Amino acid sequence: MYLAYVTTTDRGATDRLLSAAADRLLAVDAQLAGVVQTNTECADSSKCDMDVRVLPEGETIRISQSLGTQSRGCRLDPAALERAVGYVTASLAENPQLLIVNKFGKHEADGRGFRPVIAEALAQDIPVLVGVNGLNTAKFEEFTGGGAEQIEPDLEAILAWFDRVTAQREAAA
Repeated sequence: MYLAYVTTTDRGATDRLLSAAADRLLAVDAQLAGVVQTNTECADSSKCDMDVRVLPEGETIRISQSLGTQSRGCRLDPAALERAVGYVTASLAENPQLLIVNKFGKHEADGRGFRPVIAEALAQDIPVLVGVNGLNTAKFEEFTGGGAEQIEPDLEAILAWFDRVTAQREAAA
């Protein structure tokens, strides 16, 4: 099982890091599946819009919804998230070299969202890279049985992990 995760503490840093990793890997013709997130500041609130780009060259889907400036609830649009999940699930049939999931969030911690896709990729021996925030680390570790490798939140460390995993998989084939 090739499963790794990164955690950062700065707001949006994991999103930027995984997006940069995907861009670098796509530039060298790596076969990717998954989603990376981009955030756009909103004019109507202190929060940002959340969009995911379906890899490798799929559409960008807005997964947040505007609930107004006084709202305190979760802004995630579950239907939009599930649409992205559907695209990514279908892309596993292409046997990618790597599945990237921008975040193991509340939905994944509760057994929904990208959690089944991660499990399916691992069952198909597809390496998986996930962003995990501190709020969901315990649920992620429970889900993985402690079998995930934590990677330094650094672009070169991610690329080195990918190269190592790719070499191991090729040697085993």
